[in-house]
Amino acid sequence: MGEGSDEDFFRELCFCILAVQTKARRADDAVRGLDASGLLRSGGRTEIARHLRRRVRFHNHKAAYLVRARAQFFPEGRGQLRDTVCAFGSPEEARRWLTVEVDGIGLKEASHFLRNVGRGEDLAILDRHILRNLVRHRVISRVPTSLTSHRYVEIESRMRAFAATIGVSVGVLDLLFWSRETGEIFK
Repeated sequence: MGEGSDEDFFRELCFCILAVQTKARRADDAVRGLDASGLLRSGGRTEIARHLRRRVRFHNHKAAYLVRARAQFFPEGRGQLRDTVCAFGSPEEARRWLTVEVDGIGLKEASHFLRNVGRGEDLAILDRHILRNLVRHRVISRVPTSLTSHRYVEIESRMRAFAATIGVSVGVLDLLFWSRETGEIFK
């Protein structure tokens, strides 16, 4: 997707926002439904929330996040997301910017988005599936009860070192761990 359009990047950003505390397939289905109905491009918060209800958790908040992101990255209908993301010198800079500037996006979601658009192969998507596998392989001693930004970056650094030791990228290791836990390969 790295060479995709602003609309492609926006759909992926929406997926990552909706995937927070929601299964990936359900979030993907929700984005596809919003896109097919035209709500992703022009729906209001209430209409989007109505569509998201029973599809994703926290549908009201997430609907507001989508509407704000659309206004931010498509002012006057012109897309700016792809160029904005690609302008950063490093994936870490882009991730920091996303976490500050885009409501509903934390380190995990920003990493997920950047990886999916081909801008963050060395960024870890630290969800419970990945963290359990890092414990299994003794990269970390336990799954943390919460992840501060500092702790996230620290665990990501350990994961990078482990990935380098076994000769794979963080992205490949991440996908392997996720598919081991879920039984599928998906985004």
